[in-house]
Amino acid sequence: MIKQLFLSAVFLLVCNVQAQDELTSKLYETYDDYKESSIGKRRIKHADIQPLIEKFKANPKFEVQKVGESIQGRDLHLVSIGSGDSNIFLWSQMHGDEPTATQAIFDILNFLDAPEFKEEKEAILSKLKLHFLPMLNPDGAEVFTRRNALGIDINRDALRLQSPEGQTLKRLRDSLDADFGFNLHDQSKYYNAERTDKPATISYLATAYNYEKDINDVRANAMKVIVFMDKIIQNYAPGQVGRYSDDFEPRAFGDNIAKWGTSLILIESGGYPGDPEKQEIRKLNYVSILSALYTIANQSYKGIPIEDYEKIPHNNRMLFDLKIENVTYELLGNDYIIDLGIINYEVDLKDHNEFYYKSSVADQGDLSTYYAYKTFDAEGYTIVQPKVAKVARIDNPMQLLQDGVAYVKTEKPEKSTFVHFPLILVDEKFELKSFSMQPGANPTFFLKKDGKLTHAVVNGFLIDLSKPLEQQNTGNGLINGK
Repeated sequence: MIKQLFLSAVFLLVCNVQAQDELTSKLYETYDDYKESSIGKRRIKHADIQPLIEKFKANPKFEVQKVGESIQGRDLHLVSIGSGDSNIFLWSQMHGDEPTATQAIFDILNFLDAPEFKEEKEAILSKLKLHFLPMLNPDGAEVFTRRNALGIDINRDALRLQSPEGQTLKRLRDSLDADFGFNLHDQSKYYNAERTDKPATISYLATAYNYEKDINDVRANAMKVIVFMDKIIQNYAPGQVGRYSDDFEPRAFGDNIAKWGTSLILIESGGYPGDPEKQEIRKLNYVSILSALYTIANQSYKGIPIEDYEKIPHNNRMLFDLKIENVTYELLGNDYIIDLGIINYEVDLKDHNEFYYKSSVADQGDLSTYYAYKTFDAEGYTIVQPKVAKVARIDNPMQLLQDGVAYVKTEKPEKSTFVHFPLILVDEKFELKSFSMQPGANPTFFLKKDGKLTHAVVNGFLIDLSKPLEQQNTGNGLINGK
């Protein structure tokens, strides 16, 4: 009898795993059917999501309620669906410049409203009641910054509760007494999976609830679900999952919510090659969160060993946008071999809807333990100072680059033509008084090999002088040379 029960349990477990794998594949394949196209870029604001909130408010499947206001008076809404006994609470954009999961939440809501996947949605919604707070920090989102209008980090306000946004989050946590909480963030794209050249596209954390980092049932359940989600992401971004540091932070909401009895799953959306607007990462959020809700509903996560959580590699901040290795740099008559690590910083324009890049040498020297999205081995190449030229008009940017010119005094083109311009436009008074490679400097120079200029680095973007510009990523460069 005992043997039969054991075999039945194993059979059910295998069936659950197969069903989950099948669901995950279908979710990934059909994602575009549910993607909310009205919010396709990262710089989304409170006004952008209000039509979506109103759409779900008018839908009888959903319960939508105003649960608070930001400091500047923007409404905070909670969108709920499901009839189950177990509450699941998901909130996003606690930091105003971290919107990837906000977009994914509306994709998930579209999925839950659609007629497809009826059996799987019934399995979720009959066991769980889902509560989504899509944008906790709308004032920060308005100016695409981390902090709220008070200038504080809401995620460090769990004890003092001075922000109305933090007060709302605490009140909801207490009233829902959720079994699971999903704390949804973005992290820097410069994190990599430990000791690899792969970006930490998704990083997870089952937050600690004390300095000792003890593991009780509440935290163990979060670990198990994270292991499940990691295996899903490995199918689509292999090796690109990291584990965030679990050092206890007594002021943080995630740590305290775990202390208050909710299994807290923190998700950090990092970087993905060729995905500056994080749309592939948004898709991975959608697939992994829905799959996690399914395993929570059928409780199949309970059989996952928590030891597997420790096998997920840590994430480290060891990535650059561009790494130039082994390049020769002449200084005071002597040649030195150095590596350059370059970062392309985003600088918001006035309306915070668009940005341009202002790049910097983040580090130089021996960078052999660092990685980059793009690495160029410059052994045998020498750094060459750029030239400044004055021209009436720019008809052939590549010809100027091939002549060693990176700074141009000319009439500035219209903004629409400037977005991907491969030269730095400067005013009449500009002079390149000195040239040196130092951390913090704007990386604009040329590379020479065998007496010939072969590459330009303009505002941190590498340009191959033998290839057409339209085939290369030249960034959207500096305005007025600033």
